[in-house]
Amino acid sequence: MLRPNRRWREFYRWMVVAVIALAAHPVTSQDQGMAPPWKPLPQDNGAPGLHDMLRRLGTTARLMHVTAHPDDEDGGMLTLESRGKGTSGVLMTLTRGEGGQNKMGSNLFDALGVLRTLELTASDRYYGVQQRFSRVADFGYSKSADETFQKWGGHDIALGDMVRVIRTFRPDVLVARFSGTERDGHGHHQASSILAREAFRAAADPNRFPEQIKEGLQPWQTKKLYIGLLCGFGAMTCAPENYTVKLNTGRDNPDLGTSYIQFAMQGLRHQLSQGAGAWTVDPGDRFSFYKLVDSALPNYQADKEQDFWDGMDTTLSGLAARLGSDEKAVPFLRDALADVSTKIQKASASGSDPNKCARLLYGSLVKLEAAIARVRQSALATLPKDDLLLRLGEKRNQLNRALSLALQTIPQAIVAESGDRTPANSGDDPAGAISPGEQIDVDLSFRNGSRLPLDVGEYELTGPQPWVRAEEKKSAKQVSPGTDFRTNLKLRIPQTGVEYSRQPLYRHDPERDSTYQAYDPRYATLPFPPPVLSAEVRYALPPTDDKAGPQAAGRLNALVVAPSAGNHSTENISVVPAFSVMLEPGEQVIRNDHDPGCNVKVGVTYNLSAPAKGILRLKIPEKWRVQPEQRTIEFHQRSEKQEFQFTVFPASSKEGSTHIEAVLESGGRTYNEGYTLVTREDLDSAFYFQPALQRVSVVDVKVPSALKIGYIMGAGDDIPTVLQQIGMNVSLISADKLPGEDLSRYQTIVLGIRTYDTQKDVAANNKKLLEFVSAGGTLIVQYDTGVSDFNAGHFTPFPAQLSRARVSVEEAPVEILAPNDSIFQYPNQITQKDFDGWVQERGLYFMSQWDNNFVPLLACHDPGESDQKGGLLKAHYGKGLYIYNAYAFFRQLPAGVPGAIRLYVNLLSAGHQNNQRSALATPR
Repeated sequence: MLRPNRRWREFYRWMVVAVIALAAHPVTSQDQGMAPPWKPLPQDNGAPGLHDMLRRLGTTARLMHVTAHPDDEDGGMLTLESRGKGTSGVLMTLTRGEGGQNKMGSNLFDALGVLRTLELTASDRYYGVQQRFSRVADFGYSKSADETFQKWGGHDIALGDMVRVIRTFRPDVLVARFSGTERDGHGHHQASSILAREAFRAAADPNRFPEQIKEGLQPWQTKKLYIGLLCGFGAMTCAPENYTVKLNTGRDNPDLGTSYIQFAMQGLRHQLSQGAGAWTVDPGDRFSFYKLVDSALPNYQADKEQDFWDGMDTTLSGLAARLGSDEKAVPFLRDALADVSTKIQKASASGSDPNKCARLLYGSLVKLEAAIARVRQSALATLPKDDLLLRLGEKRNQLNRALSLALQTIPQAIVAESGDRTPANSGDDPAGAISPGEQIDVDLSFRNGSRLPLDVGEYELTGPQPWVRAEEKKSAKQVSPGTDFRTNLKLRIPQTGVEYSRQPLYRHDPERDSTYQAYDPRYATLPFPPPVLSAEVRYALPPTDDKAGPQAAGRLNALVVAPSAGNHSTENISVVPAFSVMLEPGEQVIRNDHDPGCNVKVGVTYNLSAPAKGILRLKIPEKWRVQPEQRTIEFHQRSEKQEFQFTVFPASSKEGSTHIEAVLESGGRTYNEGYTLVTREDLDSAFYFQPALQRVSVVDVKVPSALKIGYIMGAGDDIPTVLQQIGMNVSLISADKLPGEDLSRYQTIVLGIRTYDTQKDVAANNKKLLEFVSAGGTLIVQYDTGVSDFNAGHFTPFPAQLSRARVSVEEAPVEILAPNDSIFQYPNQITQKDFDGWVQERGLYFMSQWDNNFVPLLACHDPGESDQKGGLLKAHYGKGLYIYNAYAFFRQLPAGVPGAIRLYVNLLSAGHQNNQRSALATPR
């Protein structure tokens, strides 16, 4: 989870992105006009954006792509379908990648999941698709589908979520990224394709997940199912029997200014925590191969297809024909849709005359609104009516967006710096955060960039929560070409009945739970809750020949945003409690000789402008003591942050883990959770909510407190924090200061995880580190993922070959190969019990070969595999000791795993036991 001691210094600045408007809103037949992107890509604005919308208006095709993790997706295929063919797409990624490695920092588990969700939704902007997830978690690398399903509690949690998304989105085609076989590698990959096959038929069966039917969802039979990766990742050729459709994603698109796969790669590069920032793809042909494995189309067979849509009518007019015998309930529909299609085609052919295009699009919108109204009132059966209204509603949204682009009229809705709102104080001030009891003023404006006058009708604030009920205002104002429309809307956030902008899912124990609970089941498959506030303006163009339909058919939509003091001008609106209460750090490890107690720091942030007072207390385990028992707090302004210290005295020295909770009472309300802004310059932002808890792990460990340790951080981990908590003398050494650093001040130097991958100065000064060892020091090198670079660098004192071998089962038996070695004797006696209770995995990136000067110390293996002995190696070099460690201590120490902490202390002490015995800190 997000390490609270880093929370306030890890506020990245950010840019508002389109994806929340597009991907965090459930698609239903009741969908109204959604707010367009606040800051869309250049390709989504102007002429390219209009071309894209007109392309989308020409098809009703809907595609759903299924993967296991962020970065698994076939972005080239999605971009080709969405931006090349106008297909409406949804990417369903089963997990949020929370169990992976973070190549940008130390945040792991659920906080990493929030960051990767933001990264993936940034990628989705380029692909042009919506995003959905399931309630299963990435629990780390898995070598089989069987293990994956065992961790996920069987098939039904993920399958039920996939069925829900199918029944909601109603795709025509389901495309699994993977094959569902061992060739996929990762067990999660295999499981995602297996589940896609099951969901293809299960979504159409009302007896599967009947609770969804009771909620109002309808069964849905997708027409075709495809699977991928039968030809190998990135294959340019494929055996004919292994594919049905071959898509060239290397084709250029003039509106994108590049090929589909290259444009998708621009999006993928936002996934920096995956190391994607430098990924590229060369110009030229690139192919995606998929095999048709199931179809619900009657009498349809195909050895080879031109694309996914062979055998289906995906035209707008085809919506009438696909009703079959039910079309008699809507006899007007075929002609109405033909009329709408004709106007859209004429608009597309209107060339460089955006005003003519706008008139034609407005005429289409008027006709479409009339058709939607008649369909709603018709006797059409529920299932075909819901599907028809879903697709017609999508066309209405697209027409409104296309109209806005053709009219060159893009609205803005910005929270004014008035009323209860004060300007953001700094780049760390989450300006878009609003709290219950607050009033906000929203300045709504747009410029009519067309040559046509706009007759403004009603305008209002809208949102998914029932309290969003700002007074609707009417206007008879005509906005002339080249002039501005401006107005102000006021909204009071009530004290009760308000939903906070939490991440949709949570886990009680992120390090061990492999499935999530939902704060609100409505949002369980969404990346984030829907946007809190949008503004809508209804307008009409001057009368045309079209007499039918509403007079103010057009809708301009904008997300409501707030001015920011950071690197970006605005932030999305989020609802948060008036107080954020966080115990810092969120995990604390203490030795069982804990006298005189441990310090606990509570960080409190205030989000209202009016002064407030309160009482802050800690809830502690029975028989524990705390000083002081409570603190009186007082805040005077918005974004004010204060820290409060308590000292906690555990009741006994027994090894174990428990929790401390912070509770703040103010104004008759109780606050016991905190929130952190997770963001980055290239991403949107989201608040990561956590209960105000600190896990305290009491560990029986002997510590050589006089041992001086230098720690060079790699990609980022929290090992130094834990070592300092248990009383070890640890100093951080900046990698760029390594050339001038006097290493003789330290007995042991540790390279954090992926140091050679991320710190060029360390690689360049490896000789200096080996000289430190030769002079009598101990160097501990932890795993790196750049296998070829590490091996080519010859960083070890004797020949050794790094590999990608890993042991992913955290309960895998471990054999101590050299039990009499001092590493297992000093300062702590290490036994088999010290490998109990580990989390997520044993280790990763083991050595596969090594010189005889290296001594393997441990062996372990995943079920059905041979022993891996290259996870912990030591070698004497000169007067000192070199240790290579692939075991996942970076996960175990912050989790408070006692045996892992004892063994790590022993590794730090290796080679120095004769000098440290007199300075040994031991339990009572």
